[in-house]
Amino acid sequence: MSALRHEIAHVGHVELFTPEPERSLDFFVRVLGLTENGADGDSVYLRTWDDYEHHSLKLTASTTSGVGRTALRAASAEALRSRVAAIEERGLGVGWTDGDPGIGPTYVFRDPDGHEMELYWESEWYRAPEELRPALKNQAQAYPARGVCVRRLDHVNYLAQDAAAGGRFVCDVLGGRVTEQIVLDSGVISAQWTHFAQKSYDLVYTNDWTEATGRLHHIAFATDTREDILRAADICLDHGVFIETGPHKHAIQQTFFLYVYEPGGNRIELCNPTARLVFAPDWEPVTWTEADRARGQAWGLKTISTFHTHGTPPVGPG
Repeated sequence: MSALRHEIAHVGHVELFTPEPERSLDFFVRVLGLTENGADGDSVYLRTWDDYEHHSLKLTASTTSGVGRTALRAASAEALRSRVAAIEERGLGVGWTDGDPGIGPTYVFRDPDGHEMELYWESEWYRAPEELRPALKNQAQAYPARGVCVRRLDHVNYLAQDAAAGGRFVCDVLGGRVTEQIVLDSGVISAQWTHFAQKSYDLVYTNDWTEATGRLHHIAFATDTREDILRAADICLDHGVFIETGPHKHAIQQTFFLYVYEPGGNRIELCNPTARLVFAPDWEPVTWTEADRARGQAWGLKTISTFHTHGTPPVGPG
């Protein structure tokens, strides 16, 4: 059992690559209900209505799909310096940059599988323009009442050659902790769910069947209620969005979910409840076996085969 350092506050935002930038932008704005908050070159910045920062998603036009940088906000300036030192000690640092709009000095690095990440402390709190100003002063933006109307960015699930190596990196270098994991009969750890604060998971690592590196399984957005997941299925149906699986309930982390593909090919999860809260300072990882997983999801439903094979960017045969 590793103790939380509490030096990473939360996942700040994620960059997503898309070969269909206009269609992907339409999906995130019109179907999921995010709000545009600026653009720079090939990138558009989007935010969920309950995010206090400048943006939740950086959507970047690219030749293929996949995940770009995942941004983590440090808990303080001192925490930023501490984690940067730990990353550099492991030889995984890339270096400092000015950061995206709304973000101060940013340290770029890679996890053991090659996924690019960044750490920052300084952050510009969002101030809504008059037309988006909420009635309640403790809410960043008015509820847009558009599409699914997702509330916030929830987590990122990476595909990796070695999920356990990703989990160790989160724990040993970033100061997180494993809350749940899948261990095969061979003893191989095939997936780990890690967290930085009381929410039970923020970054997930899953073994990639292709043995490629740096790929994405999915990014997830939290809805306000479980009913929103059912409504999201109808909205996606009406807008011609491909529904991969759900709504169902996961046994692991007990999440009620819907998985869809956005037009660029990336898998998006809509989830509620977003995560359980872990208050125990001495939490031990919950381990799921092959026999446990063979029983399917919490309600005994079979996991669709593409859930184990689809990732971005795509990997060709051979």
